[in-house]
Amino acid sequence: MNRIIKIILTDILKNKIVVVYTIVLSLLSWSAFGLEDNSAKGLLTILNVILFTVPLVSILFTTIYLYNSSEFIELLLSQPIKRNKIWQSLFFGLSASMVFAFFIGAGIPLLVNAPNAVGLMMILVGCLISVVFIALAFLCSIVTRDKAKGIGIAIMTWLYFALIFDGLVLFLLFQLSEYPIEKAMVAVTALSPIDLARIQILLHLDVSAMMGYTGAIFKDFFGTTVGLFASFGLLLLWIVIPFYLSLRKFIRKDL
Repeated sequence: MNRIIKIILTDILKNKIVVVYTIVLSLLSWSAFGLEDNSAKGLLTILNVILFTVPLVSILFTTIYLYNSSEFIELLLSQPIKRNKIWQSLFFGLSASMVFAFFIGAGIPLLVNAPNAVGLMMILVGCLISVVFIALAFLCSIVTRDKAKGIGIAIMTWLYFALIFDGLVLFLLFQLSEYPIEKAMVAVTALSPIDLARIQILLHLDVSAMMGYTGAIFKDFFGTTVGLFASFGLLLLWIVIPFYLSLRKFIRKDL
């Protein structure tokens, strides 16, 4: 298993897309701090990168990589290696490489320019979001053998969590504005890993006051130690559940 992970890591780290992704992240992060007059504005700029660019690249690159590696996977299946070890090796290899790329591109600028709890929180959340969307990519790629359909499902998954989900939440808020549903919004937040990441970082940036009464409720829950562990626990569930579903399907699938 370790040997397979090493092969995958070496292959991905040489990939031009991953190199370009790291360079673009680095340019965006360094310029965000260099062009703004204070670090808080730079952190908000990097927050948008973490919430939109990182998930998109993670899910798209992983989906395409898995489809392009179909012959390599079939070769591994012909060897006396358990299917679950092959799938786990692919997941750990891809996760480690994308997290490494994120850390080099955005993590180092954050450590240099914001060496505090907020900077560390953004690095941790960025790494978790990368792995979450890699797990979702594994599920998207195993659903269908058609590469075009798989990439389409991956893009729609990103669109749903990045844009459509927030639109649906706003629609519900407007439609049910006469009812006290603010506390229910805390539970609804658990249905989107991007929203969990956004709220956790915004609370640490201390701009929750700009979010009104709902923001105060979020701060009462997610701002506590219990809420902090709950949010990270939910993000971990967003990794474990999609990957477990993809693993079960991979073990049973006739390749």
